Amino acid sequence: MTTLLSVAEMYAADRAAMATGVSGSALMEAAGKGGAEEMLQRFGARPVAVLCGPGNNGGDGFVIARHLRAAGAPVRLALLGDKARLTGDAAAMAARWRGKAWPMSPAVLDQAALVVDAIFGAGLARDVDGAAREVLAAAAARGLPSVAVDVPSGVHGDSGEIRGYALPAAMTVTFFRRKPGHLLLPGRQFCGEVRVVDIGIPAAVLAAIGPQTRENMPASWAARFPWPRVDGHKYSRGHAVVASGPRGKSGAARLAARAALRAGAGLVTVLAPASAMAENAAQLTAVMLAEIRGADGFAAAIADRRRNAILIGPGNGVTAATRRHVLAALKTRRACVLDADALTVFARAPKTLFKAVRGPCLMTPHEGEFGRLFDVAGGKLERARAAARASGAVVLLKGPDTVIAAPDGRAAINTNAPPTLATAGAGDVLAGIALGLLAQGMGPFDAGCAAAWLHGAAANHFGPGLIAEDLCETLPSALADLPRPKVTG
Repeated sequence: MTTLLSVAEMYAADRAAMATGVSGSALMEAAGKGGAEEMLQRFGARPVAVLCGPGNNGGDGFVIARHLRAAGAPVRLALLGDKARLTGDAAAMAARWRGKAWPMSPAVLDQAALVVDAIFGAGLARDVDGAAREVLAAAAARGLPSVAVDVPSGVHGDSGEIRGYALPAAMTVTFFRRKPGHLLLPGRQFCGEVRVVDIGIPAAVLAAIGPQTRENMPASWAARFPWPRVDGHKYSRGHAVVASGPRGKSGAARLAARAALRAGAGLVTVLAPASAMAENAAQLTAVMLAEIRGADGFAAAIADRRRNAILIGPGNGVTAATRRHVLAALKTRRACVLDADALTVFARAPKTLFKAVRGPCLMTPHEGEFGRLFDVAGGKLERARAAARASGAVVLLKGPDTVIAAPDGRAAINTNAPPTLATAGAGDVLAGIALGLLAQGMGPFDAGCAAAWLHGAAANHFGPGLIAEDLCETLPSALADLPRPKVTG
């Protein structure tokens, strides 16, 4: 159930189901019945106001109202628009409703202890306004709990964008599979608990649709996680390299290096300018240290092919040296992680960077760094996908709803990051975890997904008071949560 469907893909799933002989009315009846059952389980048969729109979402609302009334709940139903103008399955379900259809006004909320928001669905193309907004706002003002059908009206299913207004739901019931808007901000904050109802669409239709978006969960990549082998040794687990910043700015590199080691890299070396050698040497133990000598020193240091994964950016500075190091690393066509200053240094010449990407590469920008490098519009998922296509790299666009996107269109949305990760150095640790996984042979998309999930899991294990250094120490607990391969023989 980690698969996410866009609005268009959900329509395709409906059509595919109907092509197998399942009628649209049967799907709507199953959706409304299943939605009502979820509401009764959570809230009981309390007095309810069911708000129905003029489309199929409203049709679901008519079915829900019928089943709630049959279960003993006092029901008032309001319809946006004229019942005579309903068409298709929505009209058929409205005809089965034997109660009154109130006009869409705050009066329908009188005596209600629960609101069912079935006004607009996930593909809304305009802002919520007029009578619909007035009633939803009145429900919010009265503090009434709400159950949204598919998505809260006003939340776009693809982007999580709020179109005009949305009433925050205590629970959302959706059908067959969730949509990206259930996970992306700000929509996620409006959905409450999301429950998925089986409405009879065969899971086999997914093969024909070919969805490429998932919630980032270990099930998607755990089979390719690089667990140590019984016949392995430190050299077989990869040698990761981290570029250090100058004196006074080298801490980010040390955080990343320690994270790479904790993530399983067999060896990790920090490459530092002369000015930062002493402060790095004073604090590194298992992580090795080497000096960058001269303008070509970094390129010379990474010429050793055993150094198979390279991280540049954290604390490096927006300098000619950083730019030179990035291009030298990409020229090797070995696995690279580019973060922070390694991205910003190309803000005026992004095509120079994109042209240099020829091997496995993971870029890990936050929104500010992303905006300096990529001139793309749209929701977060759409922008990350566009950036991956443009750059030829996997793009991990950070945030509480981190999106990992590959050039081939695959994407994952990570949702386990707690607010405590908003602390200095946390992003450096994330880059280091990804580096350690790349060093062990994980591909950049899987490494980005695994790193994002482990980063959030480690923070959750620690709890309040988290600082970046704690992430490296709690990473083993997060690793212990992963499913381990079965040993046979």
